[in-house]
Amino acid sequence: MITAGVIGATGYAGSQLVALLAAHPEVTITYLASHSYSGRTFGEIYPSLKAICDLPLCEEEIEVASNLCDVLFLALPHGMASSKVNEEILARCVVIDLGADYRLSDSSVYAAWYKTDHPTTHLLAESVYGLCELHREAIRGARLIANPGCYTTCSILTLAPLVSHGLIDPSSIIIDSASGTSGAGRSEKIDSLFCEVNENYKAYGVATHRHTPEIEQELSRCQGEAVVVQFTPHLVPMNRGILSTCYANLKSGVSEKEIAASYEAFYGDEPFIHLLGSSLPETRFVRSTNACAIGWRVDNRTGRVIAIGAIDNLVKGAAGQAVQNMNIRFGIDETAGLTTAVASPL
Repeated sequence: MITAGVIGATGYAGSQLVALLAAHPEVTITYLASHSYSGRTFGEIYPSLKAICDLPLCEEEIEVASNLCDVLFLALPHGMASSKVNEEILARCVVIDLGADYRLSDSSVYAAWYKTDHPTTHLLAESVYGLCELHREAIRGARLIANPGCYTTCSILTLAPLVSHGLIDPSSIIIDSASGTSGAGRSEKIDSLFCEVNENYKAYGVATHRHTPEIEQELSRCQGEAVVVQFTPHLVPMNRGILSTCYANLKSGVSEKEIAASYEAFYGDEPFIHLLGSSLPETRFVRSTNACAIGWRVDNRTGRVIAIGAIDNLVKGAAGQAVQNMNIRFGIDETAGLTTAVASPL
C-alpha cells in the first residue's frame, strides 16, 4: 500500500483529494494537515465524508509528514510550497504540488505573474509538469510533480493535438474559459458570495490571469517555438466544471477529417480523454470524474476551428489529476481510484 498525506486537506481541492485517496484501493492515508482546523477531525469539517475518513487534522509540518508518507500532496496557495520543499523532503517522499510554485520552468516568468520571487529556483529544473497525457514518461521517475492548473489542463488538452500536428496558426489562438465558483477556493471572498455570483456571468482576470503563462509554456513545447495566446476566464454560477472554447485559424487546406485524425492519433488510447467529434461537450458530461471531454467544429466561412473542452475543475483540474500522477509515479493502474463516467441526470 502507498502511504499518502495531504497538507491543506480542508480546502475544496484538498477535500476532494482526501475523498479520492480514502477510496483508492492502493492507498492508506497517514497524515492530514490543515492550519485553519488543526486539532479537529476531517469528518467534523466534512461530515459527508466522515464515513470514509475521520482522521485528526494536524498543523502543517512538512518535515513530520515526509517521514510518514510515500507521497505527500500539497494543496496550498502559491508561495507556500516553494518555501517548504527542500532536498531532504524529496529524499524521503514524492511531492505532488497542487499549487502553482513548480509549474513554470522559468523563475522570472513566475516572478512576473505571481509578483513574488521563487525561493527554491534550483528545484524548477527537477520539477515535472504533471499533465499526464503529455508528460507521462517524465512523471514515472519524478520526485517533484507540479500538478497543472484547472484552466490550463482543459485548455492545453483541447489544443495540444492541433498545435503539435501543425494544423493551426498558433498566433491566432483565443481561449474563452468558464469555471464554476469552487475554482476560487473555500476561503471567504466577497466576489464568491452567493449574492455576488448567483444570476450572474462575468469575465475576470482579463489579460492578467496567472494560468496564461502555463498554457503558453506547454503549447510552446508542443509547437517547438514560443506561442502567445489570448486567454480570458469567466465565472459561472455553478459549483463545479470548466468549459474552454478555443478558437484558431486553420492552416490552408486543413480539413475536418484531418482534425479528427489528429485528435485520434494524439488521444486514441488515453483513458481519461473522451473525444466527441462534432458532438460538443458540456460540463455535466464530466462532473465528478477525471475525464476531459473534447469536441470541435470547423467554420468554413471564417477558416477557423472551434475546439471545446470540458473538465471537472476539482477532479481532472486538481485532485483527480494529482491521483493520476501518483498512479503513474508508483507504477500502478493509471485509472485506479478514478472514475471516467457520470450518470445523468445529475
